[in-house]
Amino acid sequence: MENPSYQKGRGAQFNPDNPYRQLKLDHSDWDGIDIPNDDVIQTHYYYDQPKNVINVVKSPDIPMYYSVNPYQGCEHGCVYCYARNTHQYYGFSAGLDFERKIIIKKNVAEVLEKKLKSKNYKPSPIMFSGNTDCYQPIERKLGLTRACLEVFAKYKHPVGLITKNSLILRDLDLLKELAKDQLVHVFVSITSLDKNLRRAMEPRTATSKQRLKVVETLAENGIPVGVMAAPVIPGLNDHELPAILAASAERGALTCGYTMVRLNGAIGDIFEDWIRKNFPDRADKVLRQIREVHGGELSDSRYGTRMRGQGAMADAIRSLFHLAKKRHFEGRELPPYNLEAFMPPGGKQLKLF
Repeated sequence: MENPSYQKGRGAQFNPDNPYRQLKLDHSDWDGIDIPNDDVIQTHYYYDQPKNVINVVKSPDIPMYYSVNPYQGCEHGCVYCYARNTHQYYGFSAGLDFERKIIIKKNVAEVLEKKLKSKNYKPSPIMFSGNTDCYQPIERKLGLTRACLEVFAKYKHPVGLITKNSLILRDLDLLKELAKDQLVHVFVSITSLDKNLRRAMEPRTATSKQRLKVVETLAENGIPVGVMAAPVIPGLNDHELPAILAASAERGALTCGYTMVRLNGAIGDIFEDWIRKNFPDRADKVLRQIREVHGGELSDSRYGTRMRGQGAMADAIRSLFHLAKKRHFEGRELPPYNLEAFMPPGGKQLKLF
C-alpha cells in the first residue's frame, strides 16, 4: 500500500538536524494552522556572489586538482549523494533542504574568467560537478554551466564534466569546439539500468536510457566520453556492473570507473530511512553489506579505502568490475588533455615579453 506521506520526486524524506546550527525550531508546542508545512516540496533558489569559484581538490582519491560548482545543493535528489553534508555549512539540512534549497553562484562565469586572465595563472584541468551536478534542472533556465564552457572555449582551457542529465547535449557545439583541441572529457554517471530503482533512488535525473543516448551522441560527435557506475551499493545495484559497462561500451564510451557507496554523516540516516520505506524486504541486507565493505560502519573517511571498500564483498565487486572492463574496454582510453593550447589574454606571443 502506498504511503500517502511519502514525497514523490524527492530522495530524502526528512531534514536531519544540522550539527553546525546552534538554534533549532521546535514544533512540539505549536497548534494547528501555525505549524510550518514541511511537506511542501517546492524548490527555492538563493543567490550568492562568491569572490572565488575554483576549489582546490585535496583528496588523493580524485584525479583532478581543481573543481567548479555553479550550484550548491542539487534538485536531482540522489538519496546517497556524498555532497549532502556540505549543505550544512550554509545553515541548511543535508536532507530535503539539499534538494529543494539551491544556492546559485550567479557570477560564476565572470569570476572564472577573471581567474584565467590573472597574470601568473597556469592551466590545469578543472572538473565541473565535483560536488553537485552542473546540469541540474535550473541550468536549463540560467545557463551558468554553458557560460563557463564559453569561457573555457575562449581561452582554450581543459575541462572535465560529470553529469546525470541529458541537458548536456544542449552544449554540444561548445563541447565539439573544445574536443577539437583535446580540451574536454565528459563522464556520464549511470547507477542502474532498472527504471524503478533509478526513479526511487535518483528521482529527478534522466533515465538510464537517456543517459546511454547521451554517451552515444557524445561519442558520435568526437567528444571523449566515459561512464561512472557510481555509487555501487552492495545488495542493491552491484550485480548491474557488467550490464552497465557493456551498454556503455556499445555506445562508444572510452573508459569507465566505479566508486563504493559511503554514507557519511547525516546521509546514513537519510539513506536508511529511504531504503526502509522503498525496499523494506531488502533494507537489512543492504545496510549489513554496506557495513561489511566499510569495516562495520556505513562510511569510511580514510583515503585509499573509502571509495573502494575493503573485505571479501568489496574484493568481489572489484573483480566483477575489472573483468567487465577488460571484456568491454580493452584497448580504449581517453586522450590526454592538451595543456599547450591555453591562450591567455593577448595570446601566447605576449608572454615572451
